[in-house]
Amino acid sequence: MTLNIVLVEPQIPQNTGNISRTCAVTGARLHLVKPMGFEVTDKNLKRAGLDYWDKLDVTYYDSLADFFEKTAGGKYFYFTTKGRNLYTEASYPDGCYILFGREDAGLPEELLHKNPESCLRLPMRPTLRSLNLSNSVAIAVYEVLRQWDFPDLEREGRLTKFEWE
Repeated sequence: MTLNIVLVEPQIPQNTGNISRTCAVTGARLHLVKPMGFEVTDKNLKRAGLDYWDKLDVTYYDSLADFFEKTAGGKYFYFTTKGRNLYTEASYPDGCYILFGREDAGLPEELLHKNPESCLRLPMRPTLRSLNLSNSVAIAVYEVLRQWDFPDLEREGRLTKFEWE
């Protein structure tokens, strides 16, 4: 099964580095939509995802229009604080795309307005703005994988000095 994580115009390299690590350990594909607020050679990006960058399946797009053109026919979910539906209420099909917007602006409201049923939110207190982008992505990724019963992921850990009984 394939999960696609899409970052639209990410601005903070550390967030993208953390997200790349989440994608690497879960097998999710990472899609980066330009313009970005950093270069992929940024030391902060590499530091956050250093040991995992070469284990990623990353695709770059010149714009959001370029992304939609190249992924036409995909099933899209838009994670946004403006969403009316909870992320746990959605059913995520194989190959779906989960989109996240800029840290400072989110996804374009025109896009959200055209796709109200696919706009999902993480519940949070009404007086606070939002959760960190990399935390939001991790929550979304693991909800999808939970629904899929964690395909191809190790389900049991091992002790280094002892054996489990």
